[in-house]
Amino acid sequence: MADIVKDEHCISSMPEGLETTCWGCELRLLLSSYTPIFKCGWCGAITNRNPQIVQTERFRWRWLRDRCFVSILILFMLFVICGGVWAVYPVVFSISSSVGILHCILTTILSVSTISSFSLAAFCSAGAPPSILWGSYPTVGKGGLENYTFCLVCSKPKSPRTHHCRSCGMCVLDMDHHCPFIGNCVGAANHRYFITFLFSAVISTFYVSIMSVYTVFHLWPPLKYRSIVRLVISGRRTEAWRLVKEITVAFFNSAANLSARHLVLIYLFVASLSVAIGLNVLLWQQLIFIYEGKTYLSHLSSQGNSGVTQRDCQNIFHFFGWRYSVSRFFTVFYRTKKPHKK
Repeated sequence: MADIVKDEHCISSMPEGLETTCWGCELRLLLSSYTPIFKCGWCGAITNRNPQIVQTERFRWRWLRDRCFVSILILFMLFVICGGVWAVYPVVFSISSSVGILHCILTTILSVSTISSFSLAAFCSAGAPPSILWGSYPTVGKGGLENYTFCLVCSKPKSPRTHHCRSCGMCVLDMDHHCPFIGNCVGAANHRYFITFLFSAVISTFYVSIMSVYTVFHLWPPLKYRSIVRLVISGRRTEAWRLVKEITVAFFNSAANLSARHLVLIYLFVASLSVAIGLNVLLWQQLIFIYEGKTYLSHLSSQGNSGVTQRDCQNIFHFFGWRYSVSRFFTVFYRTKKPHKK
């Protein structure tokens, strides 16, 4: 009895700063020393006494910026589609009707695929975290909020895989990054749509650049040379620079007579090739992160070493939903292969 009274006296004599409450289960915790971040031994929730304040006053300006980027991208896609059809297809159909019909079908498929995947990535929810019970001890079980933190903006529990986006004003599950060109976050719910959009956009832009060059070669005015034949026959090294000069002058003289169709084709080639290179780099980076089982944010943060860290094609199969079809086929295929006998 004396020991119990002694223990109660020791507990009551602790400093008030060492007694705190867990936000997840509301149990009172006694800490051995002051720490700004601690973890509840019952529910596993992590409490941060000095949280970073998220500024939300610029949310409207970020929203307006995203809407501008989305509008510009939509106008660019429509211009590439309509301008390409106007500039390319009269030449293609003049060569062969069957080839023209084939390119019409291919253009329709690429256009529908690019615009639909862009719309799904931009206007679908990036992935809100699931609702979870919290706030009282009988409700939250043992380890029910393991490694969860509390979002002060949303006033909800936040799992380790969830991040709060200041531009979207919400917590996003498996957030990869916020893309202003789609005006949305890339998260668990629309990450596949975003990768599909990148695939479709890369193929479409390369197709536009190839068709633009092909059409320009058919429509470019013939070059008019003055003394190029005599320079080629002479074959002197001193005349090489004059040959280059003659070809350059003839090229610019013919370029001065270009029509609006030629200018549109040149713009389509330069713009589509530039966009294709940039999207190809972004797509390659995304595929590397998927292969490693990470997101862009988890790669940057210290949490990039937690969770799935095994580099395997199974991560790609699981990401695209091929876990029980293609991945199982490859697993059975490798298991049934006979070992090589030496």
